[in-house]
Amino acid sequence: MSIISISWGSFSSGVPLAEHVAERLGYRCVSREDLTEAAAKLGVPEPKLQDLFERRPGFWERLTESRERYITFIRAAMYDLAQGTPMVYHGQGGQILLREVSHALKVCMIAPLEMRIGALLQQGHPTRESAERYIHKVDEQRQQRIRDLFNVDWRDPGLYDVVVNMGNLSLDSAVDTIVNLVKQPEFQPTPSSQKVLNDLTLAARVRVQLAVSTGDGLDFDVQADGGVVWLTGSTDGLDSSYLDQAVAIANGVPGVTEVRFDLEPRPILPYLIQ
Repeated sequence: MSIISISWGSFSSGVPLAEHVAERLGYRCVSREDLTEAAAKLGVPEPKLQDLFERRPGFWERLTESRERYITFIRAAMYDLAQGTPMVYHGQGGQILLREVSHALKVCMIAPLEMRIGALLQQGHPTRESAERYIHKVDEQRQQRIRDLFNVDWRDPGLYDVVVNMGNLSLDSAVDTIVNLVKQPEFQPTPSSQKVLNDLTLAARVRVQLAVSTGDGLDFDVQADGGVVWLTGSTDGLDSSYLDQAVAIANGVPGVTEVRFDLEPRPILPYLIQ
């Protein structure tokens, strides 16, 4: 099954495009709200997850640990959804979370400023000037949020397989373009691409269990290869009981067959040497 992720600039008809593509293909249409709802079922209050996408970066800069913990849950929810029925995801972050999955078609939808201003005026915005200011404000906030969360510029075309310009295409033509593209061999699942998704899913599930069971997630990066899970990080301040706890938690996740460590002492920085 293929996966489609559609990102778009504000007020550029991204939701109708995603809904029409999903209807044409018989795929499930998944919104950001569906993603946060699925993540909340893993153990994070849904309002906190909404804050992750909606609050200004300054809020999350003060809550780095919480931010990383919540991203862990969002990541796990995305991979779990991608393992289910074929889907079209529309919302922030899909092009980043799914970038390693070759059978996920990453689409960026853009629209000319005048078209976006017209959409706002139709919604009752009082003047063209205020609508333009509002669009620039929303765009800047979105750029800051995505950069803060994932350290990327969502407008970077290298994050996508295709950029669809709604100034040159009708909605029907844009739908045709995406539907035809996702049917190409490059976006069909292969044993290799499915393994990548399976490994990402298993690693994310282990991260979630570490976070849920310990409260802080344990200071490990997690990778999976088949059923083998690798915990990587620094041994600084860790004792054997802490490591034993991590192993027990990871081994309790369905699909894990073995847990291995790749831990190194944290290097002493030159400026700390007296």
